[in-house]
Amino acid sequence: MTRLLLRRLFQGALVVVVLQTITFFLVRLLPGNPFLGERRLPQHIMDQLNALYGLDKSPWVQYLNYWKGIILHGDFGPSLVREGVQVSDIIAQAFPISLWLGVLGMGIAVIIGIPAGMLAAWWRNRRPDACIMLFAMAGICIPAFVVAPVFGLTLGMNIPGLSVAGWDNPLCAVLPALTLGLINAAYIARLTRGGMAEVLSADFIRTARAKGAGAGRLLFVHALRSGLLPAVSYLGPAFAALITGSFVVETCFQVPGMGLHFVNATTDRDYFLIQGLVFCYGVLIVLANLVVDLVLIALNPQLRSQGAA
Repeated sequence: MTRLLLRRLFQGALVVVVLQTITFFLVRLLPGNPFLGERRLPQHIMDQLNALYGLDKSPWVQYLNYWKGIILHGDFGPSLVREGVQVSDIIAQAFPISLWLGVLGMGIAVIIGIPAGMLAAWWRNRRPDACIMLFAMAGICIPAFVVAPVFGLTLGMNIPGLSVAGWDNPLCAVLPALTLGLINAAYIARLTRGGMAEVLSADFIRTARAKGAGAGRLLFVHALRSGLLPAVSYLGPAFAALITGSFVVETCFQVPGMGLHFVNATTDRDYFLIQGLVFCYGVLIVLANLVVDLVLIALNPQLRSQGAA
């Protein structure tokens, strides 16, 4: 178990380093310049700004200095667009908002998706199964930039208290969390349905049914543990994506989370902010996958011996 954990941590650290390296050099290939605004600055001022932020050095020197700041000081550097604001401060302010939104969205997805997938598997190839999978397919196919405005117009404009933009009261989280939750519920429902359907076709389920086990016992005692494995594998990266990757939803509802900052940083060519957000996203993906691995081992002890091997 310890060897498996250490190997996963080493692989995760390697993934973060590779991801950050690719991002570091790709953002510098973006057209434009972070200091180019509506009015072009004189060349000598541009040179002074590049020297101030260390952008006048070679890319490899900038790369080494960037990692030095992270390792020695935990510093992602200053924002190139917001004067006097550190990237770490922006992340510290935006992360709790995205985290709360991600928790709500994932909670909605799990509460809706897992029961829907279980019911579809139980009524496999029948009308309820077809109806549930039809709605799940619609949730997968309809993009977030369509769902978000529809919820804003139908729910936000007609239900008192709901907000279609901003983050100034607790109800502001309802519509973006519902948008994220329903989209991910569709994936979870399909994965749960596939896993549960396979388990319900197993010999030990037929034996339990022949012995008189009821529907509740078959689903929750005999089949649920193994049937949830595909959905659990999806939950880790999906949760990390909800926290840092909900660009469209946060932009549509003007939620000041990490997704909105990422969109603005890309538009403004804010190199350090893009790199800091990508670093945060990579770490979250690694940690989420690590938690998923541990949960999968708890659900299926055979994976423990395979990991040790």
